[in-house]
Amino acid sequence: MLGATGQVALPLTLALAGDSANEVWGVARFSDQAAKKRLEDAGVTCVTADLAKGLPDGFPDDFTYVLNFSVLKSNDWDYDMEANTGVGAVMFHCRNARAFLDCSSTAVYQPKGHDPIKETDPLGDNHRIWEFIQTYSICRIATEAVVRFCAKQLNLPTTITRLNVPYGPNGGWPAAHIDAILDGQPIPVHVNAPSVYNPIHDSDIAAMLPAMLAAASVPATIVNWGGDDAVSIEDWCAYLGKLLGKEPMIVQTDQTIESVEVDLTKMHAIAGHTKVGWQDGFRAMIEARHPEVKLN
Repeated sequence: MLGATGQVALPLTLALAGDSANEVWGVARFSDQAAKKRLEDAGVTCVTADLAKGLPDGFPDDFTYVLNFSVLKSNDWDYDMEANTGVGAVMFHCRNARAFLDCSSTAVYQPKGHDPIKETDPLGDNHRIWEFIQTYSICRIATEAVVRFCAKQLNLPTTITRLNVPYGPNGGWPAAHIDAILDGQPIPVHVNAPSVYNPIHDSDIAAMLPAMLAAASVPATIVNWGGDDAVSIEDWCAYLGKLLGKEPMIVQTDQTIESVEVDLTKMHAIAGHTKVGWQDGFRAMIEARHPEVKLN
């Protein structure tokens, strides 16, 4: 697992390590020592590496599956490009794996108003509007290009998943909205309302992973990855506000990303349907992250 301490990767790595049939290795920069200890306590072999510089000497090359959930978004264009596209060196090193999975993002898409976005729709730089994460979309697109090239060049079966809005006890965009509601902070939504997405719970991501790996191919399989429920920020914040007993402060602006609802037809064919409804998942996320709050 590359990027093993990330918001999505940490619970997924722990879930994989929970199966005694798996020998799990986690690769990250490990600036978060608490996350490293949590992984090690679960039986994960942790290796410190910066993909901008490559893998350390002696790193094994006999992994059955390789999962890339790493992402660097420091806003340093040179460093972010080197670190994110460094996955190509990992694919070359582990070219004998049974399958490779690159977890990309629906941040690669050109906004399409309120029409669900298919895997074949145009790509675009939809995160440049956010000053704190300007490198994100471009680096994701560049990484996908490297992964697609390596899959064909190395004949390495590969799946590229474009993840929508992941969330769970370890965090996510809706978790940030929970904090904003509790703190009385504004929540920006695009003026082209509503801002619709497909939030997907950590447990659904873990459950669908085997099918996503089984779908790996040459050339790479590309598939949207999101929850079956398409829901707007406006609606989920209203629901969160009711649970928390606080009115969310919604602010319309053109200085935020637009709606990114995705077409999940291909995902359903490959991996089936998600199981966690967004209301249940959001409520459980509040209970896990804010046990001190009494919910309505």
